[in-house]
Amino acid sequence: MAKERVNRRTGWVLAVSIWTFGLAIGLGLVSQLLLTRIGSILISFLILILVVILGVIFDLVGTAVTAARQSPLNAKAARKVPGAKEAVNLVQNADRVANFCNDVVGDISGIVSGALAALLIVKVYLRWSERLMPQTEIYFNIILTASVAALTVGGKALGKSIAINRSTEVILIVGRLITRLKKLPGLFQFYR
Repeated sequence: MAKERVNRRTGWVLAVSIWTFGLAIGLGLVSQLLLTRIGSILISFLILILVVILGVIFDLVGTAVTAARQSPLNAKAARKVPGAKEAVNLVQNADRVANFCNDVVGDISGIVSGALAALLIVKVYLRWSERLMPQTEIYFNIILTASVAALTVGGKALGKSIAINRSTEVILIVGRLITRLKKLPGLFQFYR
């Protein structure tokens, strides 16, 4: 029994490491390609903000799943409330869901947003280098980096407050989303 738990834990660690590697490459590649191919600084900045928001949302879900109580969700599942069955499943696997949401997606979003901020700084500097004073790049770098950090940390603080105070509602919303996604052909077939 103990050996089976160790094997399961080792399998999870290996799986989450592979997922992290793949997601980091995918998210980093897509966002970098979008940022380098898009000429607009405004659209590039919006992509950066979307990556930050993605990290905040997944952090909120990861916190909510660890704070949620299963009994209200069981009651909703018994009444066939849409998404409640998936929400119960999420809470039953809270350690894995939280690890995936907080550590995998949340940390990848933080790393990718830092890389995107650096790329955006270079893009701004290359575009306006003749018109900017020499120290402007340094100031822009500091301001953009501080802004991304403040949005990330502030967003996650707000998200944690919502996640703790409304964990059941948050996980039920996620359960409903999973229910809808499972209806799409070919998507989440491995999940069943």
